Amino acid sequence: MKIYLDDERKPPEGWILVRWPKEAIEYLEQGNVECISLDHDLGDDSLGTGYDVILWIEKQVVENGFQPPEMKVHSANVSARVKMTAGIKNIYKLFKQISSNNP
Repeated sequence: MKIYLDDERKPPEGWILVRWPKEAIEYLEQGNVECISLDHDLGDDSLGTGYDVILWIEKQVVENGFQPPEMKVHSANVSARVKMTAGIKNIYKLFKQISSNNP
């Protein structure tokens, strides 16, 4: 399944649209997300941002050996996109390290 987190854009064909981080995380918890594309600014920061999903994935990788899906960022917020992309790179690095230590 492919998840598209955004508050305004329409998802590409074949993607499931979610509006809030909580919804995206619920799909990730099910374990069958192959790809997730994230926007940062979702209209109400009190309900979270796309970066909150990255933080959740990172925590799950470290604490539970969660295998991260392919992750993309489609945010127009340049500084947030840079931060999110760095977070994604770190997640893949952590997962690789954890996986190589636990064959």
